[in-house]
Amino acid sequence: MRRDELNDLAAFAVVAEEGSFTRAAARLGMSQSALSHAMKGLEARLKVRLLSRTTRSVSTTEAGDTLLRALRPALEDISAGLARVGALGGAPAGTVRLTATANAVRAVLMPVLPSFLAAHPDVRVEMIVDDNLTDIVANRFEAGIRFGNIVEKDMIAVRVGPDMRRAVVGAPSYFAANPPPKSPHQLSAHACIAYRLVKAGGLYAWEFEEAGRPLEVRVDGPLVFNDSDLMRQAAIAGLGIAYVYEDDARDDIAAGRLVRILEDWCPRLPGYFLYHPSRRQTPPALTALIAALRLQRPKG
Repeated sequence: MRRDELNDLAAFAVVAEEGSFTRAAARLGMSQSALSHAMKGLEARLKVRLLSRTTRSVSTTEAGDTLLRALRPALEDISAGLARVGALGGAPAGTVRLTATANAVRAVLMPVLPSFLAAHPDVRVEMIVDDNLTDIVANRFEAGIRFGNIVEKDMIAVRVGPDMRRAVVGAPSYFAANPPPKSPHQLSAHACIAYRLVKAGGLYAWEFEEAGRPLEVRVDGPLVFNDSDLMRQAAIAGLGIAYVYEDDARDDIAAGRLVRILEDWCPRLPGYFLYHPSRRQTPPALTALIAALRLQRPKG
């Protein structure tokens, strides 16, 4: 295989992943016209149409899907091999592409990133924030960070955070007009700020413990978000009661912007784990990041 053919195949995989010539060209560091010309040349050599183009998007044809399924493992093996070879020459290098929840990014990744990036200037960390559980293999992530109890059993999982808790909070102004509930069962009488589960389609049920047993409460109110930080801000504005992560609300509680209620009813949650596929050797850049996260993890 000629070198330009390998480059065109790799570029095709990027176009298929991005679903856009514009985004793919930016990622590859080439012009959109050059990329389009390369794809037309690849299709001409293979004598089959690989990409279906519209004015707004690009998608793979049946032949393109077939080629992509064959290409991905090979490209991943090449990438992993290059990373291993690079590691022999010195410091870790390359991109670590992660999927994580917004809270995981704030609580686990952000505290360690300044020192990690300073120590590893040739490593690039790309974080895709998604509160849904993402298939890291299908979406070509090196790793993900989620609560340990939902990580798939066939993954290598490393604890990177202590156990956590949720907090039920509201503004002093809200509770001045609405006496705080004494138990989760009384939340139905309050304006609760709900969280929408985008993929599942429903509203998240608030989780509590009653006499050592799990208790789920379906709440309702005038506001629904799919972003926990907006829920916290709405609670600070006095628009209702929110159910957020304890560490996200800690500063607001200390400053008096929020009041915590029902604390004894909130159970401990399993901590965050970084997980990655076990089917190939871990890239050196990811190994370095895991080591940094383990080093900074507080006891819990």
